[in-house]
Amino acid sequence: VFFFARLWRRAEVLTDVEFTELRYSGKPAAILRGFRALYLALAINLIILGWVTLAMVKIIELSIGVDKWIGVGICILVTLIYSGLSGLWGVVVTDFFQFGIAMLGSIVLAFFAVDAVGGVAGLKEGLIRVYGPEHGALSFAPEIGSVWMPISAFLVYLAVNWWAAWYPGAEPGGGGYVAQRMFSCKDEKHSLLATLWFNIAHYALRPWPWIFVALVSIVLYPDLQDKQTGYILVLLNYLPTGFKGLLLASFAAAYMSTVSAHLNWGSSYVVNDFYKRFIKKDASARHYVTVARLTTVGMVVAGALVTFQMSTVAGAWKFLLALGAGTGAVYILRWFWWRINAWSEISAMLASFVISIFLQAGLGMDTADAAVFAKVMLITVLGSSIVWLTVTFLTKPDSEETLIRFYQKVHPGGRLWKPIADKSGITGDRGLYWILIDWVVGLLLIYSTLFGMGKIFLGEITLGILLLLLAICSFIFIMWDLNRRGWESLKLK
Repeated sequence: VFFFARLWRRAEVLTDVEFTELRYSGKPAAILRGFRALYLALAINLIILGWVTLAMVKIIELSIGVDKWIGVGICILVTLIYSGLSGLWGVVVTDFFQFGIAMLGSIVLAFFAVDAVGGVAGLKEGLIRVYGPEHGALSFAPEIGSVWMPISAFLVYLAVNWWAAWYPGAEPGGGGYVAQRMFSCKDEKHSLLATLWFNIAHYALRPWPWIFVALVSIVLYPDLQDKQTGYILVLLNYLPTGFKGLLLASFAAAYMSTVSAHLNWGSSYVVNDFYKRFIKKDASARHYVTVARLTTVGMVVAGALVTFQMSTVAGAWKFLLALGAGTGAVYILRWFWWRINAWSEISAMLASFVISIFLQAGLGMDTADAAVFAKVMLITVLGSSIVWLTVTFLTKPDSEETLIRFYQKVHPGGRLWKPIADKSGITGDRGLYWILIDWVVGLLLIYSTLFGMGKIFLGEITLGILLLLLAICSFIFIMWDLNRRGWESLKLK
């Protein structure tokens, strides 16, 4: 939010992959742009499309009873129509309404689910019956030695993943479809505020209705073999008939919102960063729109095929997270250190991929086990970091002309740009320490909102109110600091 939203907006690129040829120079930059475009749009994007479709398949099979191909086909057809016809603007507009529908539906289901087990008190008693009084199922931090969340896994999630691993929607340094929305904002102020709202809505507001229904499903179906079906079983068995349609509509809205965003994201890579860049540079706008629509159709079909090669949603995202481990530091440092070059990114991506695949496929390390997942992440991060740092110092830096041009356009500031900043004639951003403070306070804002709401819902009213007051104070501080420094410094120049 505070470090990268304004920088992405200044870059004035159509995709984050296009950024590579703004930041780097020569053939390595072109190779990285083409490779990254296809790798993300096809390999990675198809895994994502596969797992969100797998989740929808489970809902359709249990709720409607129709053949899964027919149900998914209907959802994909509708998504294709509005995503293909309206582009990013249509995706953003429909996302706005679909977010409201999905939130309303999840809140309604959470209300009836908790009521089905006798309210919050009944939920707590039920969890004690299932796990025992010593388990701490409602604890906000895992127990040391817990089987489902060992302390090693907890520390990896808390201290490593956020900066070390690339993951769609939570890319270190920004990127993907979140960056698409940053590019599309009116100016840097709108970009920063929009990204801040996304983080609050995504991490603080959305989770609690899901969490409560998940906890209720544990109480109602303690011996369920496929735990991922517990959510939909609560819907089918405990929601009044009149609300079931609303809930199914909310699931469809969430599904189509996710799929349309990824289809638009993937097709923009294929068309803008591969086809237009390397195959046909001077075609008409209509030609590129046609190619984008054909690409979208192809990704939908391929994503549907990938769906039936997956067994669990969690397994898919853990596999993807491990693939991107170790690349995050490069994506952060490329903004703040002139010495990072295209080979740094290429080597980080390849090393992470090879190490992760070797550990999981070669050595049989199953990331479904939380402790094993932590080991895979740490080994991959360490190994890939050694590789990309070595490659960075063994290869030549990018041309001085490219680095100066990038600095003049984006002017990120910081001491690690000093050799280039001195030659650019541009004063870089200052106040990075205040940006760091805003970042820390922003974390307080999101986590105090998340935990404050949870404490209130679970009956700990006083602590919950104190946490929400902390969230309000955090927001006030952030706005005070941004206003004090002046929004003019955050506008596009």
